[in-house]
Amino acid sequence: MDRFVSSGSMEAVSRGDSAPVGRMVTAAGDTDTESSREMKTHFRVCRFIMETGVKLGMRSVPVATACVLYHRFFQCVSVSVYEPYLVAMSCIYLAGKVEEQHLRTRDIINVCHRYFHHGSAPLSCGSDFWDLRDSVVQCELLVLRQLNFHVSFQHPHKYLLHYLLSVKSLVNRHAWSRTPIAETSWALLRDCYHGTMCVRHAPQHIAIATLYLALLSYGVELPVGEREWWQVLCEDVTKDHVDTIISDLLHLYDMEAKWT
Repeated sequence: MDRFVSSGSMEAVSRGDSAPVGRMVTAAGDTDTESSREMKTHFRVCRFIMETGVKLGMRSVPVATACVLYHRFFQCVSVSVYEPYLVAMSCIYLAGKVEEQHLRTRDIINVCHRYFHHGSAPLSCGSDFWDLRDSVVQCELLVLRQLNFHVSFQHPHKYLLHYLLSVKSLVNRHAWSRTPIAETSWALLRDCYHGTMCVRHAPQHIAIATLYLALLSYGVELPVGEREWWQVLCEDVTKDHVDTIISDLLHLYDMEAKWT
């Protein structure tokens, strides 16, 4: 299939030190597998989505929606067919509509252009700008068709907020104030969107797992009852679910350490 990015607009969505469009060029002797290279690409693009979202003033849920749209799209197509950063820009634009935080295409384009070209002036309204704008809009339509217009998702955020309030009531208030359980839980949740675990696991289970890992990291223990605290908060979650999500997240951290 033809890509949506023209030669004029490609310069605005490619890093100066990145590989050519649609393929990852590896150095001689590089032993990365194809799946590892794709995971690396998706990790970096999702970080791009998050950093761009912050600069655009997006709330956490619209940013999460943009990441899910991106991951869902590349579950259907190969990363070698479409420019991932262009898809990411379209997912940001679409997520703003889905979550009712509408963004102007010009703002998205200018922020993304500055991301790749630090210190540069905004794109003038010339042929490059209009080519890129058309590419973003056309790619948005492609994402919608590829996902059969199923673009509304349940995120773990509301569940994590509820679970944090419930757990806070069970912990000594001095212990709670001394340890950043809430901040760590939210940070772990945000990191889950760098990989596909955000689309492979139920949102309630992700919320439980991030809170479980935060409590474990700081050695905060909850009162023991007939059932574990996480079973009380979410009846269908199992220890295997929690362990699998934590394992996926820790594996993502290990991979990040190798890539940097």
